[in-house]
Amino acid sequence: MAEHNEKGKFGEEEAHQYLVSKGFAILETNWVYGKEEVDIIAQDGDFLVFVEVKTRASDRHGRPEEFVGRQKQKHLIRAANAYVERKDLYLEIRFDIIAVTLYPDLRIEHLRDAFYP
Repeated sequence: MAEHNEKGKFGEEEAHQYLVSKGFAILETNWVYGKEEVDIIAQDGDFLVFVEVKTRASDRHGRPEEFVGRQKQKHLIRAANAYVERKDLYLEIRFDIIAVTLYPDLRIEHLRDAFYP
């Protein structure tokens, strides 16, 4: 596995553990719809939360969340709509970003309502 894939997988595992520790119920991981992939789909109370995990070695070239651009957001929104329709769910939807920075120390930041459809 390429180093960047290993880094991403590590970040997703850390994000998963973080969300569970905060009381989120994890419904899906790496859910795929066409060419779109949602890293984590979870339930937080009355919210269905679509989580994009962004892992960077450091924030030297920018914070991880800065790399979730409008195009990626559109893909996540499209996948979220498909998920809600397929599962016939009636919960409020939220889009969060978990930003994982590895160096100099492991840092996990949870950005709730990171963007809106």
